[in-house]
Amino acid sequence: MATISFRGATRVYPGSTAAAVDNLDLEIEDGEFMVLVGPSGCGKSTSLRMLAGLEEVNNGQILIGDRDVTHLPPKDRDIAMVFQNYALYPHMTVSENMGFALKMAGVDRAERKRRVGEAAELLGLSELLDRKPKAMSGGQRQRVAMGRAIVRSPQVFCMDEPLSNLDAKLRVSTRTQIAALQQRLGVTTVYVTHDQVEAMTMGDRVAVMKDGILQQVDTPLALYDHPVNLFVAGFIGSPAMNLLEGKFNDAGADISGHSLAVPVSAVEKSQHSGSITVGIRPEAFRVSAGTEGIPVKVTVVEELGADAYLFGVVDDGGSTDAITADTVVVIRVEARRQFEKGATVNVTADPKSIHVFATETGERIGTIE
Repeated sequence: MATISFRGATRVYPGSTAAAVDNLDLEIEDGEFMVLVGPSGCGKSTSLRMLAGLEEVNNGQILIGDRDVTHLPPKDRDIAMVFQNYALYPHMTVSENMGFALKMAGVDRAERKRRVGEAAELLGLSELLDRKPKAMSGGQRQRVAMGRAIVRSPQVFCMDEPLSNLDAKLRVSTRTQIAALQQRLGVTTVYVTHDQVEAMTMGDRVAVMKDGILQQVDTPLALYDHPVNLFVAGFIGSPAMNLLEGKFNDAGADISGHSLAVPVSAVEKSQHSGSITVGIRPEAFRVSAGTEGIPVKVTVVEELGADAYLFGVVDDGGSTDAITADTVVVIRVEARRQFEKGATVNVTADPKSIHVFATETGERIGTIE
């Protein structure tokens, strides 16, 4: 096991003027489960492949423990990779697939059998060791790919979207198994996904990337509660944070002609005269009994059993001062409380649960408590 350090690591692909990964600085602790998350093309997989030695590092350094591995070949980095497509040999049995790397490394037959047996028991594959991949489900194949990595006892696990080929239900069960297994083994793990729910539920910490640049790295709850910019605010959370465009006024913020109190001081307001974006989580909204707050016309009601979601648009009342028209919002409400489609509800929110950003730059306005 070991720490991992990205120090100004940069990757520019030949023929491109923009860096796929730009000056990445990231410290990963010994035994930590770090998730790299972001939309397609954000540089998360490139960062992982740089760590694994599958992509060249044009500038900067990558360290595993105290070793500079920046220019070492993959075989000398003591890492194990788990791919999206499993990458199993179809003509080999489960046992042969799991023990192949050990065989290539010259490990004797008895030791290979012992390690494969231990990993198979850990993963619930003991009864499947004589099967070939074509006779197995997607979830079983993924566990074989995990087992192949485990038997090598590497310093680092690198996982590149390993659950992408599984159906929704299997993804949920497998992600909990991987997280529990990593905690049990204590191996430093870097896990890449585009699914922010996967990132939030699996990672000790999560690094959010956009356009090759690290936006924020923190615990899942800290990212959810204290996003540093507009991109992180909109990306983390399901359903996504409501982002309402407006401007500052004496009462706080003007959203489509309606005032809303926000946690921004008069001094901070004076420094931002342009458009602002107010962020409110669906669960932070409160339906008021009277006319206080922002009126929302309900278009869809989703009843999920434990709770329900109202989808609607902000009613601007025909105001010419409204910044945006038909601003869509999502509101989480009590499951047994009845709401009709087409009805108008008024919603408010505790200022402490409201986030404010400069629309043009995406930067957060106000301090993070």
